[in-house]
Amino acid sequence: MHRPNTFLPGLRGRATAALLAVATVATLGLSGCSNGSDAPVGTPDAPLPTEVPPGTTLIVADQQERLQSALRLSGELDKLPFKIEFANFIGGPAILEAFRAGAADVGQVGDVPPIHALAAGQDVPIIGSYQTNPQALKLAVAPGRAITKLTDLKGKKIAYAEGTAQQAAVLKALTKAGLKPADVQLVRLQLAEFLDAVRTGQVDVAPLIEPNVTRLLRTQGTSLIPDSETTGIYSGLAYLYARRAVVQDPAKAAATRALVGAFVRAWNWTNTHREEWATKYYVEIQKVSADDAKRIIDSLGTYTFPHLDQQLIARQQTTIDAIDAVGELPKKIKAADGFDLRFDAAVTEAVTAGGAAFAPATS
Repeated sequence: MHRPNTFLPGLRGRATAALLAVATVATLGLSGCSNGSDAPVGTPDAPLPTEVPPGTTLIVADQQERLQSALRLSGELDKLPFKIEFANFIGGPAILEAFRAGAADVGQVGDVPPIHALAAGQDVPIIGSYQTNPQALKLAVAPGRAITKLTDLKGKKIAYAEGTAQQAAVLKALTKAGLKPADVQLVRLQLAEFLDAVRTGQVDVAPLIEPNVTRLLRTQGTSLIPDSETTGIYSGLAYLYARRAVVQDPAKAAATRALVGAFVRAWNWTNTHREEWATKYYVEIQKVSADDAKRIIDSLGTYTFPHLDQQLIARQQTTIDAIDAVGELPKKIKAADGFDLRFDAAVTEAVTAGGAAFAPATS
């Protein structure tokens, strides 16, 4: 059985890079590494290895211990045929720094961090995905503001966090309304600051998910822009992605393939054990109330698992184009460059055998 060793909690910024460089030296000796002659394993037409050699280790970047908890509570963690270590981070940019330093092998993020990875020249292909309810994200309105349509956003202060799914949601909302970023005031904040900023009126609008949506509505005079207005601004997608060097290494590539299957089975377990997941993760680990835990789970809906295919690439390209259209990317990038479609076999196998469901082609 392979128990996780959680480390590096919440490291950010330049200090992150320095500490992660040290972590790299410490962890390389644990990994099932190979020499340059194994590079063909990473080519698009090369089959993925399936045998995991003894002593192989993967370092998995996590956020709020979500993936670790899903794997552990579902029993999938103990079934993995390799050693797994978890590094806990706050946000996709910190995980990208870990990849850059070589101190993490695989990470779970939303759909926007892989876009910024591509734009930064990082080769970290997507190897797995899940889909949640695309209506889970709401555009929350501060007390006393008369904002009921997307066109009402003109001139308003909007909470904004680069490199997050909320960034894409705001930009898609503006595009849908026929507005440009120059038509509003984008207030750059950390995601953790969004709730207080909107309920105190420091910003007029903020993209929120549960339990913060419910917490906001407890403040008198707050409201939400209706779902009929915001449909299509949020994908509900999350991705598992890995450093290219990891999927080029035979030992780690085989371990990563096994992790993709466990990823699918673990999140599908949360579909069928909703009360246990709410109690064990949200209440006991994240310290939210039982009512808030239920709201979060209900808002996300059922996890489904898209094929890694051209349809998913096209969806990701749509988000890339939305960010690029308003000048928020430094260069043109193609979604196809950010996927390793060989891992679809592991997704298909896990979904089919475990009774899960493939996601629809569009959100």
